Amino acid sequence: MEIKFINRSDNSIEIERPPGEELLDFLYHNPFGENVVLPIVKQKFISKWYGKVMDTSISKKRIEPFVKTLHIDMSESQKKIDEFESFNDFFCRKLKPGTRTIEKGLVSPGDGKMLAFENVSEVQTFFVKGRKFTLKEFLQNDSLAEEHANSSLVILRLAPNDYHRYHFPYEGIPSRSENREGVYYSVSPISLDKKFTEVFSENKKEVCKLKTKDRGEILIIPVGATLVGSLNATFQPDSLVKKGEEMGYFTFGGSSVVLLFNSDLFELDKDLIENTKNKLETYVKMGEKIAKATAK
Repeated sequence: MEIKFINRSDNSIEIERPPGEELLDFLYHNPFGENVVLPIVKQKFISKWYGKVMDTSISKKRIEPFVKTLHIDMSESQKKIDEFESFNDFFCRKLKPGTRTIEKGLVSPGDGKMLAFENVSEVQTFFVKGRKFTLKEFLQNDSLAEEHANSSLVILRLAPNDYHRYHFPYEGIPSRSENREGVYYSVSPISLDKKFTEVFSENKKEVCKLKTKDRGEILIIPVGATLVGSLNATFQPDSLVKKGEEMGYFTFGGSSVVLLFNSDLFELDKDLIENTKNKLETYVKMGEKIAKATAK
């Protein structure tokens, strides 16, 4: 399966081939895989067990082949390959200071491939398969869903080769994250093509409300996925954070960060909207502007 996306740096079309592509295709498009094997794989205990394996020193031997196969730029990392204590230590690696530029406006919370919707109601027309996507089901909070019924929505999908720390997209005061327990579907396009609603409604997630001085409330929602043992918040709730400040990190596996924000106070960048309408993700990096603040 070819997964095409736009590289925003030069507007070129590139092709992604996810690690474990054949396995994902078996799990999500083969009747036996989907009905017998997938129900086991998506369970929390599988991800926890695999996460513990990736925390051991034995897992270090996986790092160098992983880097070579996925062409990861280690010049950005604070540590060299032989300095990591485990695969997870490498996977949630920190970048050297100044590696990412924090731009004006609302910025991407991480590195990855992005879909952008001016109104959350547009999501269903993009992912037409499976049951209907609703904010109530996704947020598991009726009043919060009503507040954001007409919000803009952004989905940032992190592939295994991406930098796996996520950051605040705007300055403000974050609430304590509210856990939403769940299972662990993959967030690969191979699975999203068929199970978008299940992935984002049923997967484990954390909901954080970022109260801004002049742009209302922004919801920041890290979403776990297959083989992601945990979501790890690193910020201090109820204290002012700067745009670009670290919020947390994912351990091994694919994962996503979803943003919901007032569409009257932020205007999404046109290229993100256009690419999404053409059913293409856009590769962005942490700190890149994804929306501008509108005039009041």
